[in-house]
This record gives sequence, structure tokens and C-alpha cells, in this order.
Amino acid sequence: MLQSPKTRRGALGFFSERLSPLETQKLGKKANLLRRDIIRMVAAAGSGHPGGSLSAADIIAALYFRVLRQKPDDPRWPERDRFILSKGHAAPALYAALARSDFFPASDLVNLRKIDCHLQGHPDMHKTPGVEISSGSLGQGLSMSIGMALAMRLDRLPGHVYTLLGDGESQEGEVWEAAMAAAHFKLQNLTAIVDVNGLQIDGFTKDVMNVEPLVEKYTAFGWHSRAIDGHDMEEIIAALEWSRTIPGPAAIIAKTVKGKGVSFMENNAGWHGKAPSAREAEQALAELEGKKVPGEGEPVGR
Repeated sequence: MLQSPKTRRGALGFFSERLSPLETQKLGKKANLLRRDIIRMVAAAGSGHPGGSLSAADIIAALYFRVLRQKPDDPRWPERDRFILSKGHAAPALYAALARSDFFPASDLVNLRKIDCHLQGHPDMHKTPGVEISSGSLGQGLSMSIGMALAMRLDRLPGHVYTLLGDGESQEGEVWEAAMAAAHFKLQNLTAIVDVNGLQIDGFTKDVMNVEPLVEKYTAFGWHSRAIDGHDMEEIIAALEWSRTIPGPAAIIAKTVKGKGVSFMENNAGWHGKAPSAREAEQALAELEGKKVPGEGEPVGR
């Protein structure tokens, strides 16, 4: 049975048994729910970053609904696992996961980016329950995660730190300074996941500043690294579980699709930071819900 974060237990905080087909299906449905939340939130706000939020939805669903040891009724529980969204512009995906994990009411989601709402455009640790670090200045999340992992080791806490970065973000020099530090300190309680959707605000990452080969680079920096399909739930779970069993920092290089799940957003850099119109949101939600697309055959969102 797929357990909620409220009842998840275990000394290591993950499940070592293989995912059953039913559990895989349930996690896929959770990821789809997050995607629908993302579209609704960004459409209601009239601004935001749907493309990179949609690409990360499967990874974030795997973390929040299968892997992380957390207590929504006690967000600062010392023995919890930590999740750091270094690519902070993908905040809608994180907010959706937190709401669907009972950190705050799901009804708050439609107030994204509104004055007096705790759901700002980028995560704020002082306002939103479950947010560990204020993020959004690209390149800083891995460094902050290293500080957390070191502190947890000094305090002999059992938790694990997971950090989600973007491939465009990996162009920042601080990422590689942090990578050196994590290997130097042999942080086996740290996992970096890179969302490699191949696009950033200015276009294809390979054209702006190629960051590949990421697996080989992290390996050269002293990490244990592996590549996965970032939309294959079994591969995601297996990699996250593997990352907790090795003697040092782990890097999971997840190949994804920007705008995943919405046909006119997929592999389209224009949807990095643009909200859908009411009609575009209607089509996106219809696709995600498996319904007939309104006005099918007509160009939408181009």
C-alpha cells in the first residue's frame, strides 16, 4: 500500500522492495495531479514558470509520496529528510506536493503569487510550511544543501538531503565549487538530482552553454553518478534508494521533457516563464485529464 508522508516509517526513510505495478500507477497519478495543480496555479496567477515545473513533477512526486521521511504536522522535526529546490522558479511543483502532502490546504494553491499569500514566486522558508531554504538565485541550492548535510552529520541526525537543480542552472560556477566540497567532505547523506530538460529561458542549453556530459563531470568531481529517465517512476525510485546506500555524495542525472504532459508546452522554451491563457489552460488540463481537447485540430499556445 502506498503510504502518505504522515505515516511513513523506517530507519532509512525509503522502501527497499521493488515498486508494484499498482504503486507505480498511484505515483504516476500523483505526478499527474501535481501537473494539473501547476497549470491551475500559474494560470490563476497570470505569471510563473510552468515548463520546468512540469518537467520536475515525476521526481518531486516520487520524493514526497514515496521516499521522504517527513511529518507535515511537525515541519521542523529534527530527524526529517530535507528537500531543497535549487531551481526555485519551479516553486509551483513544490507547492503542489506540499499541499497534497498536508503541509497546508490545497485550496491555498490558487493564491500563488498574490499579496498576503504564503506562496511566493520563489520558495520562502519563513512563510511556507515545509520549505527548507529560500531559493531562486540559481546556483546556490547545492551549497546550502552541503551546509545542511554537514550540520546533520555533526548533530548525528539520520536524515538525508535531496537537492533538485536545473541543467541550465548547472552553468553557474558555484555549482561546481559545491560539487568539489561535497566530495571532499564525503557527504553520503546528500543526493543531487539534475533536471535535464535541455532548455532554459534563452533556448536550448546546448546552444547557450553546453553542460554535458554531466554524469562524467560529477564522477570526475568525486561523486557516485548515474543517468535515468526522469519520467520513469521505477527508475526514479530505484535511483533515489540507491543514492542512500553509497559511501559519498550521489548525483542523479534525470533526462526530462520541459513542459511534460502538455503538448504545446513540451520542448518549447517559450513556456519557461509564461502563464497560459484561459483557453490554453483548458486545453492543458484536458490533455492531463485524458479528455477530448477543446477545439482539437486548432493551433493553441504557439
